[in-house]
Amino acid sequence: MKIRVLSVGKDKGPTAELAEEYAGRIRRSAELTLLELRAEGPEREAGTLLGKIRGELWVLDERGTLLGSTQLSQRLEKLRDTAQELTLCIGGDEGLASRVREEARFVWSLSPLTLPHRLARVIVLEQLYRAFEILRGAPYHK
Repeated sequence: MKIRVLSVGKDKGPTAELAEEYAGRIRRSAELTLLELRAEGPEREAGTLLGKIRGELWVLDERGTLLGSTQLSQRLEKLRDTAQELTLCIGGDEGLASRVREEARFVWSLSPLTLPHRLARVIVLEQLYRAFEILRGAPYHK
């Protein structure tokens, strides 16, 4: 399975280290690409983001659907079993343009709280790793 995580804004420091830690773990189960895009405001970023989408698009937004880890693993399993690629978009400080959300097959909320995009990226990667571990039947999820 191929997964692409697009995020607006450069990350450095502790959250970048955590993101790389989980990215390395995910790469044991899937081909993962992390792309950080320059922050230019939601409307200008939209064109860049939409041009980098491969396969099914999911966007992160606090107004989206909340998923448990098992539900996420089930969604990933369906994509994996049909050999579909997945692109996840995480907006910057100003969020995503509505046209990016409108293109999404799924709008995923990590929490009703507004999260900093750097932290959201770490949470997304940890949850992807957890989902693959659930699918493997590994004890990580317990």
